[in-house]
Amino acid sequence: MNKALIVIDVQKAFEHGAWGERNNLQAEENILRLVEKCRTQNQMIIFVQHTSTNPKSHFYIEDECVKFKDYMKPLKDEVVIQKQVNSAFIGTDLEKILHENKVDEVVIVGLTTPHCVSTTTRMSANLGFKTTLISDATAAFELTDQNGITYDAKTIHQVSLATLHEEFAEVRTTEEWLGEN
Repeated sequence: MNKALIVIDVQKAFEHGAWGERNNLQAEENILRLVEKCRTQNQMIIFVQHTSTNPKSHFYIEDECVKFKDYMKPLKDEVVIQKQVNSAFIGTDLEKILHENKVDEVVIVGLTTPHCVSTTTRMSANLGFKTTLISDATAAFELTDQNGITYDAKTIHQVSLATLHEEFAEVRTTEEWLGEN
């Protein structure tokens, strides 16, 4: 099987305090470990960058916050895809790139679990890719529902993973995945 690591939205925008409480502060450390492992094994890595044309967005294309975090910058020969919606497959060449490189298995990491990570994971599975989601290489922020009830980041993260596990992806930890590859 040809694998690709998809690194979603590890950008400076998520350092902004407006997002609120976050879980899994080690997510980026785990992502970096996975990236380094894939680089040593010459496995394909695709970096996904969320962008917006709205100047009020934290992901505004002309703002410094849209850039990848300093320690997560893609290498010259690594693929970078820019997206404007939650799914890395919508409005991008991601599916085409995966097929052209005969990738049939994707490993997904990044930010945030209930949004871009979840949407991309669901679409990956629906498009027929064997999909693995690394649980401790993603994170969530607290969210408030339509009734004004706020749910803590850990709960949001865990419920998001539960909705994906076995139906859309095999959910693994960094250690489990590194031990198998």
